[in-house]
This record gives sequence, structure tokens and C-alpha cells, in this order.
Amino acid sequence: MKRWLSLLAAFCLVLSFIPGQVFAETKAINEKLGVPIVVYGANLSQSEKEAVREVLQVDKEAEVDEITVSGEDLVKYISNSNPNARMYSSAKITQEEEGKGLTVSIVTPENITEVTSEMYANAMLTAGLKDATIEVAAPKPVTGHSALVGIYKAYEVKTGETLDVERTDVANDELQVATELADNSNITDEQVAQLLTEIKKQIAEIDPQTKEEVEQIVKDQLSKLNIQLSDADRQMLVDLMDRIRQLDIDFSQWKDQLSSLSNTIEEKLTFLQDEGFWEKVKNFFNKLIDLVSSWFTSSKEETN
Repeated sequence: MKRWLSLLAAFCLVLSFIPGQVFAETKAINEKLGVPIVVYGANLSQSEKEAVREVLQVDKEAEVDEITVSGEDLVKYISNSNPNARMYSSAKITQEEEGKGLTVSIVTPENITEVTSEMYANAMLTAGLKDATIEVAAPKPVTGHSALVGIYKAYEVKTGETLDVERTDVANDELQVATELADNSNITDEQVAQLLTEIKKQIAEIDPQTKEEVEQIVKDQLSKLNIQLSDADRQMLVDLMDRIRQLDIDFSQWKDQLSSLSNTIEEKLTFLQDEGFWEKVKNFFNKLIDLVSSWFTSSKEETN
């Protein structure tokens, strides 16, 4: 993951050498689906809010609706939560055509320290979100958990739908389990996301009726993906998936969304594990550094 973020940072550096603001065109208003919603953490200072607006490219939108998410919203969507919690994570939500699915990106990966885009997408599916493009941002390092609450609130405002509080509560627990597995176990963030997705795919396919059946699904997927968990982490995962099994979910509609997410994760894992690709990237940036250095050297010689 750190290597992936380094590549993104380097790519942004390359873009900074491209003259002209070729990406600065203002987007047209979608009269069918409406304008994006930007939700800000209530504890952002004015300067932090402006920084978030910039990275979410709010000024590139013809119009947006802007709302704030606070600890009071946290209590609404997540049981036993703290209404005085400080909220910094923010997001932009754009509704998409039916069947488009969820697309989640973190535009400030250096500041969202625990939650990945795939973890967000998985939790959002559990909560009942669909067909939206979501961009997450924070102006300083935060875990990223509170962004989910802001996304819930914005999604309800945007679609007019009311999310099932039981599902949003379980989705929050799913996000917590995902980050704990990534912290406690010897597996990557991407492997955690893959494990959760594959287990949920099997739940949607098999429709288990007992906790024992869920436990067998978890065991099978751990074996298939060659992932070792402690007894405590394995039980935590079984308990979570059993709660998901009992939710009021149309699992027939879940299959396509989970398959799409699974494909995205597999592509990312293949991409990150492609050592040949990374060697080419390394060589490219070595040549780029040499080229930039030669510019400065030539300029200095001309001046002399």
C-alpha cells in the first residue's frame, strides 16, 4: 500500500510539469440525477474546510449542495456512539445511473490512515448504498471512520431514501473489524477487503440459515485465500458475518455488486504484486529525475 501511495504522489509530481489547466473544465449539471452533495466534518476549521473543498474540486462543479455531519448524526446511524465525537472526514457524493454500482476513492490517502476505498465500498454495500461515486478527504491525519456517517447522511438527502439503521450499525462494525484485522493480522488492507468480499459473496450465493453454516463459509474462504487468523479474530469475523446474514438484504441484488467489487480488488492485488511493472515504474522515474536534473544543469551552464 505504501508503494502504491508513493506512485500516486510521484504521478501528481509529473502532472505538475504539464502546462495549462487541461482538467479544469466545469462539469455540466445532471438535470436527471441532480448535483453532487459535499458533506463536511463539523469540527473542521474554516481553513481546513477550504482545503477540503479544494481537494474535492468543489469549484469544478457547476453547483453543489453542502451539508455538515456532527456527533449527533453519529448517534443516529450507529448505536452506542458518542454524540461529542469530533468529525473531520469529509466526502463528495455524486448519484449515478441505476446499475452503475459504487465507486469509492480516497483523494487524500496520506490523511486517511486506517480505512481503504475497498473497505468503504464493502461497508456501504452492507448499509444499503448503491449507484454512487464517492470521494473521501480529510485535511489532516484521521482514521477515516467518521466519513461513513457523513456519506449516510448525504446519501439520504440525495436520494430521499431512509437507510435501515440496523444495516448502518452493522456496516460500522464491519469497518471496525476490517481495520482491526489489518492492524492485528499479518495480511494487507487489500487482502482484508478481498476476504470480506468473498465471504459476503458466498453468503449471497448460499443463503446460510445458521451460524454454523456461516462459520463454515468463513473457514472455507480463509483456506482458499491462504489467510491465517487467530482464534479471536476468526470468531470476530464469524460473529460479524452472522449479523450480516440476518439483515434484511435482497441477496440476489447483492451478487452483481459484490462480484464487481471482487473484480476491482483482484485487479488491484494483481497490479500491486506485479514486480515487473514496479521495476518499469522505478526506471521511469529514475529517467525522469535525470531529465529534470539535466534541465537545471543546462540552465546553469547557459547562465555562466
